[in-house]
Amino acid sequence: MSKFRPSAALPLLALLPLSIALAQSPATTPTPTAAVSPQGALVDTAYPGTMVLTVDATDLARRVLHVRQQIPVASGPVTLLFPKWIPGKHRPDGPINKLAGLKVSANGQPLTWKRDPLDVYAFKLDVPAGVSSLDVQFDMLTPTGGSEGRVVMTHDMLNVQWGTVALYPSGYHAGNIAVTPSLVLPVGWQAGTALELQQRQGDTLRYDTVSFEVLQDSPVYAGRHFKRVDLDPGADTPVMLDIVADAPKYLEYDEKQIEAHRALVDQAYKLFDSRHYDHYDFLLSLSDRMGGQGLEHHRSSENGVKPGYFSDWDSAVAARDLLPHEFVHSWNGKFRRPAGLATPNFHVPMDGSLLWVYEGQTQYWGMVLAARSGLWDKDDALGALALVASTYASDRPGLDWRNVQDTTYDPVISARRPQPYRSYQMSEDYYNAGALVWLAVDARLRELSGGDHSLNDFASTFFGVDDGSWEVKPYVFEDVVAALDAIEPGDWATFLRSRLDANAPPLDGLAASGWKLVYTDTPSDYHKGVLSSRKAADYTASLGMVVSKKDGKAGSVRWDGPAFNAGIAPGSTMLAVNGYAFDTGLLDEAVKAAKADGTPIELVVKHGEVVKTVKLDYREGLKYPHLERIEGTKDRLSKILQPL
Repeated sequence: MSKFRPSAALPLLALLPLSIALAQSPATTPTPTAAVSPQGALVDTAYPGTMVLTVDATDLARRVLHVRQQIPVASGPVTLLFPKWIPGKHRPDGPINKLAGLKVSANGQPLTWKRDPLDVYAFKLDVPAGVSSLDVQFDMLTPTGGSEGRVVMTHDMLNVQWGTVALYPSGYHAGNIAVTPSLVLPVGWQAGTALELQQRQGDTLRYDTVSFEVLQDSPVYAGRHFKRVDLDPGADTPVMLDIVADAPKYLEYDEKQIEAHRALVDQAYKLFDSRHYDHYDFLLSLSDRMGGQGLEHHRSSENGVKPGYFSDWDSAVAARDLLPHEFVHSWNGKFRRPAGLATPNFHVPMDGSLLWVYEGQTQYWGMVLAARSGLWDKDDALGALALVASTYASDRPGLDWRNVQDTTYDPVISARRPQPYRSYQMSEDYYNAGALVWLAVDARLRELSGGDHSLNDFASTFFGVDDGSWEVKPYVFEDVVAALDAIEPGDWATFLRSRLDANAPPLDGLAASGWKLVYTDTPSDYHKGVLSSRKAADYTASLGMVVSKKDGKAGSVRWDGPAFNAGIAPGSTMLAVNGYAFDTGLLDEAVKAAKADGTPIELVVKHGEVVKTVKLDYREGLKYPHLERIEGTKDRLSKILQPL
């Protein structure tokens, strides 16, 4: 979510959408995708000249980014591309539909362009003799509301993703195209980015020349209310937290909160024993108005959470593994990258077959580092992991027909759009099911070595190699297996494939770590925090649905669960429970009564134009997931969560 990233796996927090694709054969190994473009094979040489890009971000009222570019060219046919396959999103979703007003000229004369009829991201034109540079202008019409996509501009902040405000010439590797970017901000605004600021004149920021690949990987968060916090004071390799907020009050924090973020940096360094950047910026928006986000970059990350991240610390518990997750991606996903995702430019299709490593292990480390740093306490981590485990113990009937490996194709299949029956369709489960696979790997490494080795060793040797290098180091499945075998021999290929390709949940790591999943009638403190922030009641493990406390609407319904079998569909609104106006508190009492004396649970439900009365055949009471120690076993999980 990587990348968009789902919050710690609660069934009501739509992990991510999906549909269907062919499962990968156990013998299949991802390989780099052939480099193709509208002009044929790519040329791995430096593009002649340097592009100049200026983005005017001052049109807040209309939420429009105005773009001007100068692109060096030679005479003859030229194809300009709009970025299509976006790193971290794992799918072809460059917002080409929001590009408008495209005009191209040279030497003051307009040139005619034509869109490629088979590739709408490609613009073709003929450059006259004597022309050495094109003048390009267009507008990026960013969403004015959530129904149009993620909001990236508000009255108080903005998020500039350079890949949405630039064209680039086809036929070349993005890393070989030089560009000098500038950004014009509203008066008095401050900005955070991994780019090096060359000069600020008034509210125009001119950045150093970089490759187009680095530019796309270096977004900007800017705002009226801005604060910058040093997370590694005195370090030769600075790490900064750049915060923009809806209002100044949300920028207030206490020192313990900042110390936990500083501990995150320290624990990551102890885990990976390396740095693959010269500096790093956590870009963090605290907003109800700009869209939430979790997207990784090599020297920064885009992180968007609710405004109460600091001010309502307890309720924000589910958001506190976001920064750990995105930070881990600097090592896992950006420096070490699956070969199929290490594409030469943003037009070459990506192969996400190894997303269970890229995102799955990052999801695992995100939870572990949240605990090791103090962003979570141990009980928070156990509560989060219980929700993950419960998802696969009771809420993924889709595993009957799909497997975890197959979900790596979901970003392309469904483009992360909402789906009606997530539990049956499944939903980019390589994140959380992937995390469970890596828990099993960690526990087995500890078991085989008698506690001398663990997944910590994999992190330092596989992701920590070549300390100080920024050059992407691709890998394939066999590299992962070889790295595990070098730590502790154990037929790791079979171990991994038997979990990734099975029509069964990968839950064995829990018992191997000394814990088991149990249910009680009270949610954990972590679960309570999540439900408070979402304003929802979670009956996933009991009635098989999640219901909004605000309007009684079912946000999700478990396939073949009690609510589903009673005819309740996602989007249905509960109007009454046992003859009284609906309230989640009344539904709680009805569930308890049904367990105690068999009292039927009767709901009046409205779905679309139909209102009906349904009875739920359920008598097992309220059920919320928790983890409990298995007596007489080694407690490997507590050891995993301890700070290094």
